[in-house]
Amino acid sequence: LLALAFSITVGSVMSPIGNPQNLLVALKGPVAAPFLTFLKYLGIPTLLNLGAVFLLVRYFYPEEFTQCPLKHSQEPIRDKALARLAKATAWVLAVMITAKIALVVLDPALDFRLTWIALAAAAPGLLFSSRRLEIIRKVDWSTLAFFAAMFVLMQAVWNTGLFQELLRGSGANLASVPGILGASVALSQLISNVPLVALSLPLLSHTGAGTRELMALAAGSTIAGNMFILGAASNVIIIQTAEKKAGETLTFREFARIGVPLTAINAIIYWIFLELF
Repeated sequence: LLALAFSITVGSVMSPIGNPQNLLVALKGPVAAPFLTFLKYLGIPTLLNLGAVFLLVRYFYPEEFTQCPLKHSQEPIRDKALARLAKATAWVLAVMITAKIALVVLDPALDFRLTWIALAAAAPGLLFSSRRLEIIRKVDWSTLAFFAAMFVLMQAVWNTGLFQELLRGSGANLASVPGILGASVALSQLISNVPLVALSLPLLSHTGAGTRELMALAAGSTIAGNMFILGAASNVIIIQTAEKKAGETLTFREFARIGVPLTAINAIIYWIFLELF
């Protein structure tokens, strides 16, 4: 469970659609050629950080790294038509991402927004499935409403000037990569990473931040989820699913024992690459 949680968090750093905060940085930064830019600045350090996940989990749980075969379970396909549409969705997603990257390289004038990728990928199921109403009902509307309300709230907080005063009082240098990494990791524990990014982007814009600083914000706000269980929604989802389906769980202490040093290592690796390369 720990390896899964940490790998999901770290692995999502190098893609503009890997998590909500990265998408926010890519859209509102704005970041030119987002797929190539994220990969250029965050690709190699992310691979190194995935290696750090492996080494730390192996160090703390050596007994789990044995030659015992894994037991895999396969969910039976109950609706073959819907399964075919799901496969089509995967192909559409792959084609759209490839097209996005290719257009940036070949002709930036023909580029399209990242949101088009999501719309195109959702189209097969919504247009051609006889269960489209069921699919729409099962969309996590409460989470979508939460994010919409959160952005309204964050704009209100920004307008009050409170966030800006807190950052000025903290002494963090938001014009530097290490300052952004440190502040985003720390503050994400208090107000969560997506609200932090929503509040930080206007501030970085005022300081004249460039691509490296935006990448530091994306990386720092994401790896903050490795520190404690509540730092990333994916952690909570993994634990809740494990409790329901397998009767397994993780305690706050178990998670933090690896999460705290791992987050420090992750931040150092991103800092080195963003500063030196």
